Amino acid sequence: MMNCEYSIIVSTFADKDLASITAKLLVEQRLAACVQMFPIDSIYRWKGEICNDSEIMLLIKSRTDMFEKIATTIKANHPYEVPEIIKIPITGGLPEYLTWIGECI
Repeated sequence: MMNCEYSIIVSTFADKDLASITAKLLVEQRLAACVQMFPIDSIYRWKGEICNDSEIMLLIKSRTDMFEKIATTIKANHPYEVPEIIKIPITGGLPEYLTWIGECI
């Protein structure tokens, strides 16, 4: 498997304010260079039921080696029993942008 220096971590929150607080915390603590927030509609299965909820999705740009600290921070600030925390390796990108991510953390 390819070792990627940078990743996007995806998480979702039901509450925009809590999502915003968490996003700001990740940037302030230099765990992320940038966090983008998007309103989404999620359809999913939870405890045998089909759910349809509005959520806020966070796209967190960071170094791959920060994943565990980011996951710990999200879990500490998240009300969900099982929060979505997914790491997606960045396998390419504008070199200057990737350098910027590294410089921010």
